[in-house]
Amino acid sequence: MTDYNTYISRFVEEKDPLIVEMEHYAAEHRVPIMDDTGLYTLIGLLQIQQPKRILEIGSAIGYSAIRLAKAFPEAVIYTVERDAERYEKAVEYIERSGLQERISIIHDDALELDETKLPQEPFDTLFIDAAKGQYRKFFDKYSPLVGSSGVIYCDNMFMHGMVLLEDADIPKRNRTMIRNLQQFTSWAMQNDHYETSLVPIGDGILIAVKKY
Repeated sequence: MTDYNTYISRFVEEKDPLIVEMEHYAAEHRVPIMDDTGLYTLIGLLQIQQPKRILEIGSAIGYSAIRLAKAFPEAVIYTVERDAERYEKAVEYIERSGLQERISIIHDDALELDETKLPQEPFDTLFIDAAKGQYRKFFDKYSPLVGSSGVIYCDNMFMHGMVLLEDADIPKRNRTMIRNLQQFTSWAMQNDHYETSLVPIGDGILIAVKKY
């Protein structure tokens, strides 16, 4: 099978040493971060949108927030992470990146967060990359903070192919999550308030453009 990722990598600028360090840390500590294919696709889409205000649900160690902040020097990013260890690591990496003036990280459960901790002006972009079984709840809670014509992106919509499996073939510990993700996908694709696409790139990205 042709490795297009290797081919594409020939044309991509060499990564910052901090980014490489973060990737190694994520691999060693089993922290899920966005893969290059999905991330480059997201950045490409955002190049068209040119957002100034981004809200991310699920910081992990701050990898995608830092990558987006570097790609969009005029954007400010608010990102939410509930895991204490990952939050502390994200704070460290954000400070080392020198981007703490443009990346604000909040340590809280995104489903319990008081929205008054966030700016009142509408966000251009909402990026959801947290607990997959809770995507509908994240969407319902934070989509009102996205302005008209704003875009909501949801990563890992395929969950490494598990959404294609029959229920009996999915590990028991994952079944409820996968059912919830499939139900969310169906709901989002039929939601009249959004123009929604499901893109088979990376681990699957759902793109929902707010109509009004």
